[in-house]
Amino acid sequence: MALSVAPLVVDLHGIEKHFGAVRALEGVDFHVAAGECVGLVGHNGAGKSTLVQVLAGALAPDRGRIAIQGVAQEHHSVTGAQKLGLRCVFQELSLCPNLSVAENTRINHPSLRGFGWRRRAARLIAEKLDEIFPGHDIAASVEVRDLSIGRRQMVEVARAFTVTEDPLELVVLDEPTSSLDAHTAGQLLAYVRRFVGAGKSCILISHLLGEVLKHADRIVVMRDGKVAAADAVGAFDRDSLVAVMGGGASRSTEVENARSPHPSRAERVRARPARQLDGAELVASEGEIVGLAGLAGHGQTDLLLAVFNAVVRRTPGVAVSAPVALVAGDRQADGVFPLWSIAENIGIGSLTRLRQGILISSRREAELAKEWQRRIKIRTPDVQHNVLSLSGGNQQKVLFARALGSDARIVLMDDPMRGVDVGTKREVYELLRDEAAKGRTFLWYTTETDELEHCDRVYVFRNGRIVANLERHEVTEEKVIQSSFSDAH
Repeated sequence: MALSVAPLVVDLHGIEKHFGAVRALEGVDFHVAAGECVGLVGHNGAGKSTLVQVLAGALAPDRGRIAIQGVAQEHHSVTGAQKLGLRCVFQELSLCPNLSVAENTRINHPSLRGFGWRRRAARLIAEKLDEIFPGHDIAASVEVRDLSIGRRQMVEVARAFTVTEDPLELVVLDEPTSSLDAHTAGQLLAYVRRFVGAGKSCILISHLLGEVLKHADRIVVMRDGKVAAADAVGAFDRDSLVAVMGGGASRSTEVENARSPHPSRAERVRARPARQLDGAELVASEGEIVGLAGLAGHGQTDLLLAVFNAVVRRTPGVAVSAPVALVAGDRQADGVFPLWSIAENIGIGSLTRLRQGILISSRREAELAKEWQRRIKIRTPDVQHNVLSLSGGNQQKVLFARALGSDARIVLMDDPMRGVDVGTKREVYELLRDEAAKGRTFLWYTTETDELEHCDRVYVFRNGRIVANLERHEVTEEKVIQSSFSDAH
């Protein structure tokens, strides 16, 4: 992917943004040329999201200059950015759940009006979904609330690439594959390269560094609100990116240091998927980390929820022998309580232990939160702050703290690392290994094949059934994908 000399679509110079005493951006210079895919990487809190919000017109910079297509923008706004051809897909999805896929498309395209606008909107989004995600099986008439988070992400991405009267010059993709399986993510990234090859531009923000290294033309690394490095993609490899971001050991080192499989212990979970026609079952023992893999939406989350519900009511085909906690992947819809403090969000999983008489002890609640703030390194000056004051990665740490701070001996994880930076992932992986060594059992659904290397065993799902049971040494991306498209064991 050779770099070419081309006019700049966006050019940001000396951008500064402060939130009180917090300096989110400090003199950032950033540009994207026509026909270029720029990878933007950095830990959670490095300033990436703030920079994108400034570019999108959602935030006004305190200082600095913004130029779009060579024209200085004195009063940059979301509407102005849209008219100039800039689109953004943010990590926290913005679709309206009570509207259909077609109706959500209309929000981005006010020109779709008058008699028959729903039909035109449906055709517009359906054609783009077909182009980006062949075989997607998403109806334009379905309400967004009835879609899985992966399909919602597909709709949001496809909507960003639709065109009516406004031009389309640059699309910002913030963690676009975080809820997609490997096959669907591959479809999207292949489309991005076609889009860029046609002379358009893209900013790809991803904590999956392999995606950035493979699909970007140039990489910009942010750290502590500044640009730490910027160069052609060939100047980096994974280890050098992690080093510039401020990380430590590489993934290969982490996996090498992972614990060896332990001797067989007491069985904690035995579960047969509702659609399983033969005798295949998922079995998880004390101290095991068991992975669930396969294409998104093929029964992995359904099985986790069946295990979760089996604790309080009898569920056919599911047996559970210990308390259970769930770490949700969709933290906005199923995870955090947005009006509560960090301490309250952590303590809700341990109400029995926090009781003092008939009331909840605020002192015990704060002590529990501070303990897990230290253990899991939640970056906040005060656990009494609102949970939404945290970055996305730190919000996800709160959900882990809630589960691990409880008395649950079985922890269910529903693709919980979406949008989480490399450093945070490394901290969580280490914590999971430590807790497993103490006898906790983990069932871990993930769409990231790299994460399966941390599991003792992996069950691959297809059409609501288990189609493969892989030991740790057998797990490869090729084998998982092959099993995902086959009903053979």
